[in-house]
Amino acid sequence: MTQRMEERIDLPLLGKDPSHTYRMGIMGGTFDPIHNGHLVAAEQAFDDLELDVVVFMPAGRPAFKQDKRVSSGEDRYAMTLLATSDNPHFIASRFEVDRAGITYTADTLEYLSGIYPKNVEFYFITGADAIAEIVTWRHAETIARLAHVVGATRPGYDLEHARSAIAASNHHFDVTYLEVPALAISSSYLRERVVAGQSLRYLTPDQVTGYIHKHHLYGVLPRRYGASKIAETDVEWEGEVDG
Repeated sequence: MTQRMEERIDLPLLGKDPSHTYRMGIMGGTFDPIHNGHLVAAEQAFDDLELDVVVFMPAGRPAFKQDKRVSSGEDRYAMTLLATSDNPHFIASRFEVDRAGITYTADTLEYLSGIYPKNVEFYFITGADAIAEIVTWRHAETIARLAHVVGATRPGYDLEHARSAIAASNHHFDVTYLEVPALAISSSYLRERVVAGQSLRYLTPDQVTGYIHKHHLYGVLPRRYGASKIAETDVEWEGEVDG
């Protein structure tokens, strides 16, 4: 590994055996907050695609959410770290949180391809809803060239729009779709429950719920803790598919 790799201590050491092909899953997202749907999707991708590891990368400044309120990178990384800490093949990385400027998937993949040897393959895991948009992302051709794309979809979701967008693209995307029942959960739904003073039990790990309570995220404390609005964070949270 190069010195650049050694500086990224939160990235897995893969590629040591040149006779073996390694598969790294990259779970991208805002994770505001991370929830069980994210975790189940990553675990299913790990099993179905025979990945060696899944790296969760909370976005620093998400390109498509510049006009929306997003929790700090530190809070989102902390929740991701808490949620993944008990799984030996999950790793939380602060790479995108620490990077200056707007977060672009193509830039992250370029960096990873520069520090890992050729026998490491990248599997970018995202919501199937995002697959239809990925062809419009910055340097989409780089994403298509450097990574297999994994679209995690909820049962009953119509994939026709996503498939049509990929087929019409000028770039060759290698896409695998995974049906994940737990993806009926969304980050926006969790935020709405916090605002309403409702429980997050069984929707996200208890450690994440505790962090949300302790740091008063999303504007309102649950009723049993004293449901008073916190003025400085009293905002309307925009919904999105996978948070």
